[in-house]
Amino acid sequence: MNPTENIIHLPRKHLAQQILTQHSIIPIKNDVLWRIERGVVRTLTWDEEGTAITLGYWGPGDITGHVLSKVTPYQIQCLTSVEATIIPPDLWHEDLKALLSHIQQTEQILHILHCKPTSLRLWHFLLWLGNKFGRDLERGKLIDLNLTHQDISEVLNTTRVTITRLLQKFETQGKISRHKRSIILRLTQDLQQD
Repeated sequence: MNPTENIIHLPRKHLAQQILTQHSIIPIKNDVLWRIERGVVRTLTWDEEGTAITLGYWGPGDITGHVLSKVTPYQIQCLTSVEATIIPPDLWHEDLKALLSHIQQTEQILHILHCKPTSLRLWHFLLWLGNKFGRDLERGKLIDLNLTHQDISEVLNTTRVTITRLLQKFETQGKISRHKRSIILRLTQDLQQD
C-alpha cells in the first residue's frame, strides 16, 4: 500500500492543503515547501546500509521540505496524523520567520548531537523535545510523541540498547517517568541544568 493514498485534499484559500494519516509519507516535491498546520513529522534519510538517520522533528508552524536540504535520499514521515499546507516558491518570502526557525532548530539538533557523554546528549534531546512538543502537567512535561527507543537512537547516533539503558537510569534517578511510549520529564530546577 502506498502511504500517500491516504491523502485528502482540502481547499484553503489559494493554497493546497493535505491531511495525512500517521506513518504516511509526505510527497517530495522539489519546488514546494510544506507548512505543518497540525501534527508532527520527522525528516530523515538513510545510509548505504539502510540505517535511518533522523534529520529533524517538525510541528505546527514549522516549514520543511526537500528544497531545504541537500541530503538524498530524503523523506518526510508523519509521526501523527498531519495537516500540511503546500507553499509554492512565489510565497516562500511570506514564511521567513518559519524558515529562520527551521535553521535554528537544525542547529539546535546539531549542537545536541555533539554533547558528550551519550547520557547528556539524550537528556538535552529530551529537554528539546519537551520544549518543542511537550505539554505541561502538574508533575512535569509530557512528551507524547510515541517515539520508540530505536527512533531516539536514530537521532542521537547511538544504539537502541544504549537508549533503553539510559532511559531506565533516568527513571531510577527520578528525572523521567514513562507510560507506554510517552515520557514525562520531571522538571525541577536542578534537573533542567543537568
